[in-house]
Formats: sequence, C-alpha cells, structure tokens
Amino acid sequence: MTELEKMRSQELADMSDAAVQESFKHAKGVLVKFCNMTAYDADYREVLEQLIPGFPKSSVLTPPFFCDHGHGIVVGEDVFINANCTFLDGGLITIGDRTLIGPNVQIYTPNHPMDYIERRKPIETSYPVTIGEDCWIGGGAILCPGVKIGKRCIIGAGSVVTKDLPDDVVAVGNPAKVIKKNEK
Repeated sequence: MTELEKMRSQELADMSDAAVQESFKHAKGVLVKFCNMTAYDADYREVLEQLIPGFPKSSVLTPPFFCDHGHGIVVGEDVFINANCTFLDGGLITIGDRTLIGPNVQIYTPNHPMDYIERRKPIETSYPVTIGEDCWIGGGAILCPGVKIGKRCIIGAGSVVTKDLPDDVVAVGNPAKVIKKNEK
C-alpha cells in the first residue's frame, strides 16, 4: 500500500513520502493562482478543476481557499462554500448536495499521534469527514477528524464539532451540542 493509500485508508502514513509531498506541492501551486481570482474570472472553473477534480458546475467555492491536496474533497451538486475556508483533506471530505458552508469554516481530517515521541515523526492518521445533504455550516465552525454530520443539519457559527450528529438537528457550542431537532 502506498503512503497516499494509507492516508486515505485511516492508516498511519508517512507525510515525508515523495508522492505525498508531490500532492502537497501540486495543491499549493494551484492555490497560489486560485486564491488570487474570483468566481467570476474566465478561468475560475479550469483552475478549480485542477485543484478539486470533478467539482460540479452547479457548485461554488469562493476564493481564497486553503487545502492540503484538493483531490480528497468530494462536493455534491448546488453546494456553496464561502471565502477563507480551510479543508485539510488527508482523509476524504465529502459534502452532500445543496449544503451551504459559511466563511472561515475549517474541516480537519489529520490526527497526530498522542505519544510525543511518535509525534516528532512526519506521520499522521487521517479520518474522513462527511457532511450530509441540505446542511448549513455556520461561519467559523470547526469540524474535527472523523465526524459525520447527518442530513439537513445546522451547525451554529463558531461551533466545534467533535462527534457525529444525526439527521435534522441544530448543534452549537464548543464542543457542539444538539440544542434542537428540526422539523422536516
């Protein structure tokens, strides 16, 4: 198994591996261009596709934007991602159709070893983050490694999601707690 495959498979992966480093390098190069454009520029879609292959034409990602790889992000139809978001996509980040993501949202998939000696090494394990359809993630929210957010959820601005959330809830706070069940 390659280090990139390990990274996507929730196994401990070596971030100093040449292929992993090339993936970082590619994303950072494309981001330099992408972060200096608008969604209205003629080559916006072309550059976005270089960063996140298969990004739907019905969805919008507002620059500036930051990520580790780009190819670890899977976006549904009619998704809107506002400015200044950071998606650390060592593990897959999957965003369901018609989801709205506010500005400054951070989605983290990497997790470093708990043992400080192991943490000195260039290794990490990445856990996927999944957001269901028709969600609204408020500005400045942070989604931690491995969380799954159900369909039609609302995450309050500035909340920190550390655990899975079921469908149809409103969650706020740090750590985010369910405060309300939404009516369908």
